[in-house]
Amino acid sequence: MKSIRMQIDGKEVQAAKGMTVLEAARSAGISIPTLCHHEQLAPFGGCRLCIVEVEAHGGKNIVASCVFQAEDDLIINTRSDKIDRIRKSILELLLAHAPESPRLQELAKDYGADKDKFPQEASFCVHCGLCVRYCAEVKQLNAVGFIDRGIRKEIAFLPEIASKECNDCKECFPLCPTSYLQAAFVLVESLAFPRDQATQA
Repeated sequence: MKSIRMQIDGKEVQAAKGMTVLEAARSAGISIPTLCHHEQLAPFGGCRLCIVEVEAHGGKNIVASCVFQAEDDLIINTRSDKIDRIRKSILELLLAHAPESPRLQELAKDYGADKDKFPQEASFCVHCGLCVRYCAEVKQLNAVGFIDRGIRKEIAFLPEIASKECNDCKECFPLCPTSYLQAAFVLVESLAFPRDQATQA
């Protein structure tokens, strides 16, 4: 398999053709924060925390490293004042929805994010899609999906599938970056108070 050579944070990195920048960085022991990424799932690029600065062909761009393909001779910076400012702003927006998330609090300390920067609208869901995608791509059950759109978008378990499959699975619960208990609550609520979600998902 053809190998690719690039520079990440001043370190020469060799990666396999087809790798994303995120995969190449992690293979070299270079940490890039993510919320929506999972090794078993197709790249999503939803949370944007994995942004990096890529220098190539005489220009610089900010890209999501989980979906950006590694190429020869790229020069990549995973931390800079600009990247840190963007990540801080993203985290402050996410903390408005999930202020008690241990994962978000941990990242907030690293980037100096203020969880009270924006009015709190605690929904506990940050739309990373891990539960939805894992259930669809890995389990192939489609027991959970997004309903509604925009700021009203949220996850919901489809009772007719969840009532048969989820009690013996629950593999998506630990993936949630905000709250295991919230995931469990949504499941219980869906089963106890079924709504017409199948047509909305």
